[in-house]
Amino acid sequence: MTMGVLYDPSEDQRRTAKAMAGFGVPQDDIANYLDIDAKTLRKHFRRELDGGTLEANAKVAQSLFNMATSGRNVAAAIFWMKARGGWREKHEVQVSMAGDVSQMSDAELEEVIRTTRAEVKEMYRAEVTRELRDEWMRTEGQALIEAAKSE
Repeated sequence: MTMGVLYDPSEDQRRTAKAMAGFGVPQDDIANYLDIDAKTLRKHFRRELDGGTLEANAKVAQSLFNMATSGRNVAAAIFWMKARGGWREKHEVQVSMAGDVSQMSDAELEEVIRTTRAEVKEMYRAEVTRELRDEWMRTEGQALIEAAKSE
């Protein structure tokens, strides 16, 4: 049985692996970049792979938290409350139909359900589009308008 060459990663390789893991680069790509096998990467860089991802997530969470609590980024606050605070949007849909539902065939009922789902999906898409447009206008859009006024 032949023995493989002992691998001894450098500090620079460790920093690179940690940074790339934090940026979400797949492990196979990190291994290719470091010119090593993916198994070698996982064996010798486990701490960097786990730590890079954890640190990046913590930084993004901290940034999102700061934006949400500053009072200047409503979208960040809403996202935080939906993701962490259990907030849910309540959408009520009322379907009114002529005739007796109990007299409808399965095919007719399925068509009513399909049509209603499509209508609800379109209403939700329109609402999200409005919210994104309004948030953009409160932030980037307002800055563009101010810049245009000063020209």
